[in-house]
Amino acid sequence: MMNSCSGFKSANLIGTKSNDGVANVAVFSSVTHLGSNPPLLGIVFRPVSDVPRNTYENIKETGQFTVNHIHLDIIEQAHHTSAKYDKGISEFDITKLKEEYKNDWHAPFVKGAPIQMALTYCEEYLIKSNNTIQLIAEIKDLYIKDDIVEEDGFVNLAKANVVAINGLDGYALPSLKQRIEYQRPKK
Repeated sequence: MMNSCSGFKSANLIGTKSNDGVANVAVFSSVTHLGSNPPLLGIVFRPVSDVPRNTYENIKETGQFTVNHIHLDIIEQAHHTSAKYDKGISEFDITKLKEEYKNDWHAPFVKGAPIQMALTYCEEYLIKSNNTIQLIAEIKDLYIKDDIVEEDGFVNLAKANVVAINGLDGYALPSLKQRIEYQRPKK
């Protein structure tokens, strides 16, 4: 109930790679926009002392990772990345998701994702109330399928069948109903 009452969340796959060369991909619903200049995203990680957190450990080790939007065609494979595999096993090898590398970026992108972002670690904050970590990262590179970018720069996620997450295991396909111009005080 607590995971779903806050509403729909973004559905993303975070790609990392250890210094030992083992790729990792995991589903996250806690990626949030924090600012545009510089372009920052925040990601919440559950307590790292409870169980191994391969994604978090790889980000801390290398400083690089990717964020890739989940689309309708890969929901089941993306969801399976939430299973806890040993650090030496790549979820790319277990699922039908494919690694993709661009511009000598250490961490893998998810091939076919309509939006792919390359990020670097900036800082983190311990949330003492529940021992979670708010990690802050900067977008260094951005890849968006051309056909989902409108003339004014708006990224139309509905055109790409990008899904959202409700709770821990509910996937929804949002549709764009209306765009409303930037609001200013009435005169």
